[in-house]
Amino acid sequence: MTGNKYLKYLNVLALFDTKRTRDIFKVNPTLSVERKEAEKILVSVFNYSPDSIEEKIHYEIQNCFSCKDNSYTSWINIDGIKKKEVETISNHFGIHYLIIEDILSINQRPKMDDINPVLYCLLNMLYFNNQTGAVETEQISIVLGKGFVLSFQEDAERDVFNPIREKLKITNSKLRQNGADYLCYALLDMIVDHYYLVMEKIGERIELLEEKIIRSSNTRSLAEINALRKELIVLKRNVSPVRELIGGIIRSESELLQDKTTKYFKDVYDHIVQANDLAESYRDMMINLQDLYLSNVNLKMNEVMKVMAIVTCLLAPATVIGGIFGMNFDKLPYIHHEYGFYIAAGLMTIVPIIMIFIFRKRGWF
Repeated sequence: MTGNKYLKYLNVLALFDTKRTRDIFKVNPTLSVERKEAEKILVSVFNYSPDSIEEKIHYEIQNCFSCKDNSYTSWINIDGIKKKEVETISNHFGIHYLIIEDILSINQRPKMDDINPVLYCLLNMLYFNNQTGAVETEQISIVLGKGFVLSFQEDAERDVFNPIREKLKITNSKLRQNGADYLCYALLDMIVDHYYLVMEKIGERIELLEEKIIRSSNTRSLAEINALRKELIVLKRNVSPVRELIGGIIRSESELLQDKTTKYFKDVYDHIVQANDLAESYRDMMINLQDLYLSNVNLKMNEVMKVMAIVTCLLAPATVIGGIFGMNFDKLPYIHHEYGFYIAAGLMTIVPIIMIFIFRKRGWF
């Protein structure tokens, strides 16, 4: 193992790298989209009804065109974003051009659009990277139409929808018994529930950092506080707007949403409100941790200053006595006494000892 990985710790300023800050705040919706297209796409299709289900995997977008206007409820999940394929399937299902732009966009704020004949939801899936301690995002687009749901994911390697796929295979599951609007609810609910897993990881980091600061505060502790606050910014920026998104769905009068499904979206709304409150609590905890760090630093400084002040006070009598007997006068008391040195040394010892007893009695240390 080379020593290069430890060289960065020799420079304290390296702990306060601002690259993560630039990545977090590098959002400008007025700029043209510079999305790196996926090398390949994977299309998974579920056609299901209360009595039957059919699962297919395609690598060509045209193979799922038959899912429109069939007798089944269809879920088409597309892993990998490519402009041509997104435009092709969107045009086939009659999706508005503005929604296509949002699907192809990057760094968008979570939102909901009701543009006939579909209802569109855009939000970010959150993942916690245990190696870097960073909150990573993946933009998810969900399009609810009459009898179908389209979901677009950027990363084919990470997917939280597998529990939904397993439930679809169960004959008597609610997913099989309900329509596309319930499937849309299930997808949103799964994303929101995954937020809590990320927040749990951040909560564990905050607890460990709090114990570390209480035991010993140093520059690295301040750097870790700064890094966690940045990740909380990412968390808050992605969680908070989802509340408006779910609220918009609940208030929507779209014909795609059945009245009986509204109560399920209200449940998701309650979950996202709790997640938002938890994110606020984490932010307050980080402010308290920073105050705790500063208090510990000041306490250490006060302890150092107190020790130095006590040492100075204890040495002051010896300095005064030595200065008096060191004056250039011929006539000084005990200057030529046989035991003059021992008398001066005794005073230099006895006076500090008396001062120590006085300081202890007054509780100064």
